[in-house]
Amino acid sequence: MPTLAGLAGLAWLYDAHVVWAYVANAVAGLILLVTWRVPRWRGRWMWVPTIGAQAAMMLQVVIGVVLVASDQYVAPRFHMFYGFVAFITVGIAYSYRRQMRGRRELFYGLVGLFIMGLGIRAILQAG
Repeated sequence: MPTLAGLAGLAWLYDAHVVWAYVANAVAGLILLVTWRVPRWRGRWMWVPTIGAQAAMMLQVVIGVVLVASDQYVAPRFHMFYGFVAFITVGIAYSYRRQMRGRRELFYGLVGLFIMGLGIRAILQAG
């Protein structure tokens, strides 16, 4: 198994972090907003992109923490702030899921678009 040092430091991880877009949250958010408007399209299938997008965002935070902890990269403060807010947003959205009964699709659709916006702001701060 190759070590991190054998992979030219953490450059490969940085490239994955930079290239990784928040498009998944946008797509998941739009899917849920459409299913909110068209009830016959609702089903368990619509939660798969949402769970995947939020898990991908959490993985982004982990990658960012690994990069900053390595001392090879220094991230702008607001870039880290937006990542932290996105991380907390997932937890807060999950905690409010029961109160949003009947409007969960709308709620998680807007949460997906909000996380996408945070991702875009984070990318602009790092650029």
